[in-house]
Amino acid sequence: MRPIQIVEAVLFASDAPLRSDEIARADESLDEDVVEEALQDLKQLYLESERAFDLVEVAGGYQILTRPEFAGYLERFDTVPRPSRLSGPALETLAIIAYRQPLGRLEVEHIRGVGASGVIRTLQDRGLVEVVGRSDGLGRPLLYGTTPRFLEHFGFRSLEDLPRPEELPVILRDRTLPILPEDEEGEQGEETEEKGTEDEGTGDKGIEDEDGEGEEIEDQGQESQGPGDPVG
Repeated sequence: MRPIQIVEAVLFASDAPLRSDEIARADESLDEDVVEEALQDLKQLYLESERAFDLVEVAGGYQILTRPEFAGYLERFDTVPRPSRLSGPALETLAIIAYRQPLGRLEVEHIRGVGASGVIRTLQDRGLVEVVGRSDGLGRPLLYGTTPRFLEHFGFRSLEDLPRPEELPVILRDRTLPILPEDEEGEQGEETEEKGTEDEGTGDKGIEDEDGEGEEIEDQGQESQGPGDPVG
């Protein structure tokens, strides 16, 4: 069996990105250099043959994913996994953690101006955020950061692929800027919604409804599946 076939079979069957050293465990004839060469050959093969899928480097590994332009066709089938959705407040909280990690819950709440316990808990349940340590401050509060699943979910190779700070709202760009609510009444209503989510202890459904409008914002990451059995 040729190395390129082994590598392709392993990637095709995997539901998560794999590093070169992980793929190399598939056979004694493989090492990282051989795997890397096979990966480049596969990528070139898919490109030249105009396949509906591609070999993508994501979350520190490699994964076979359908091309974004085919998403519209896949959405018509219930058997194809749908991309998960996050509400506006959830995406906002996730962005704050991604750009300022590690940081604690109180800092997130200071930036957003509302409670964040329920949001953070749901992001943890989805595997997008995790506890990465404790602060040296009073009570040594937990510090949060993003996970490899976060990179995979949004199609980033690493945190360096995040949009540049100058492309972001000033709330994320400037850590020293005082945070003042623009609409006290709107903020109060949002805080009530989030408190209800936290008290109920609900999971994904709670986070999707917490913005009070029921509006769901679809993530902009990879909406892709591998050939044959869905991947990603």
